[in-house]
Amino acid sequence: MNPSSAVSRRGCLLAVGVALAGCATLPGMEPLKVAVVDVESLGGEGLEVRLMVKLRVQNPSDNAVEYNGVSLDLDLRGMSFASGVSGESGRIPRFGEAIVSVPMTISATAMLRQALSFVGDSKSQRIKLDYAARGRLAGGLFGGQRFESSGQLDWPPAPAPAKPLSGG
Repeated sequence: MNPSSAVSRRGCLLAVGVALAGCATLPGMEPLKVAVVDVESLGGEGLEVRLMVKLRVQNPSDNAVEYNGVSLDLDLRGMSFASGVSGESGRIPRFGEAIVSVPMTISATAMLRQALSFVGDSKSQRIKLDYAARGRLAGGLFGGQRFESSGQLDWPPAPAPAKPLSGG
């Protein structure tokens, strides 16, 4: 192989790499929309608390999103609160959505910080908690897709409405 063909080959590889990297920002590649839809309690170890956080992931893109792992960091009231990872894998169809579950761990320190932040707050039975979620669906050609979401959660969750009795 002569030196000019080696340079030409490197140039082609570089051009393909740049073209593929550009695909992540091509029209039709919309960012994922993610919202926390449920939080369930799990058994913990020692002083830690474990939760299962369920995310609704919407894909407003022309292309399906395949993933093979999830990472999630959750801030509550502007403070780092919980983190978690899951080996869950799946596919979110184009213009579709899926529920993705991530087990999260809350350290004793994070719980104490949150408890102290409530001192002096309203005496209401229910509180609104501002949250911010950051994470990544792993996999795909470019290593996955990052996402961010924020909103409010009512805590404790509102009880489910009573079902009407059906008369027979």
